[in-house]
Amino acid sequence: MTDQTRILLVGCGKMGSALLNGWLDQGTPAGHLTIVEPMSPQLPDDVTVHAEASAFGSDFQPSVVVFAVKPQSMDDVLPAYAKYAGPETVFLSIAAGKPIGYFAATLTGGAIVRAMPNTPAAVGRGITVLCANERVSAAQKSVCTQLMESVGEVAWIDDEALMDAVTGLSGSGPAYVFHLVEAMAAAGTAAGLTADLAMQLARATVAGSGELLRQSSDPAGTLRENVTSPGGTTAAALEVLMAPEGLTRLMTEAIGRATERSRELAQ
Repeated sequence: MTDQTRILLVGCGKMGSALLNGWLDQGTPAGHLTIVEPMSPQLPDDVTVHAEASAFGSDFQPSVVVFAVKPQSMDDVLPAYAKYAGPETVFLSIAAGKPIGYFAATLTGGAIVRAMPNTPAAVGRGITVLCANERVSAAQKSVCTQLMESVGEVAWIDDEALMDAVTGLSGSGPAYVFHLVEAMAAAGTAAGLTADLAMQLARATVAGSGELLRQSSDPAGTLRENVTSPGGTTAAALEVLMAPEGLTRLMTEAIGRATERSRELAQ
């Protein structure tokens, strides 16, 4: 980003706040940020906040407009920003299920980027997949990359149709991990542990394994093999989890259903 980059954040809920905090931590000057949020959130004093888009002066021209409002609210929010559609502004949306074509219908001629982040962005460990229309310049792609890298990793795709699978895997994925913790804790309780100890063990095991995976250059399969002694306890458990009807089949079905639901919501 340059010293002239001006960011307009529309919506400052959980994900919007995570982005804002990431930008500030990254060193983005507060004077380069403008927020539209009717709920009057607690923000740094030097960040400009407006309750609605009508508060802007006629000379206001953002470099990036980031839509971080709920998808069901977008019909009411979007029209107010159509006046900024043009080569000087890129629109970056993190609204799940809203395709580029939806925004293009209102933001005529606009440079539009669709993004799918996930909730670990709240602790700077998210991952966001982005897809752009043909009006987005290389410089604007770079700005969007930097904005989303403030809360985690970034990947780009050319085929927007893949966004449904991205949503099914990484967008919804944190819930699968949290349910894994619940399932492990329940299994520990069934094996005789107290509920509190079982949950403590499950949480720490999943969180620690995730951090090991993040820091290691080894593939996940290698890390799994490193824990698995032939004929040992881990091998016995993996005989269940890696059976034909085991975890891979369940996860494939789950992500498949989430992907299909994402397609339905986009229609």
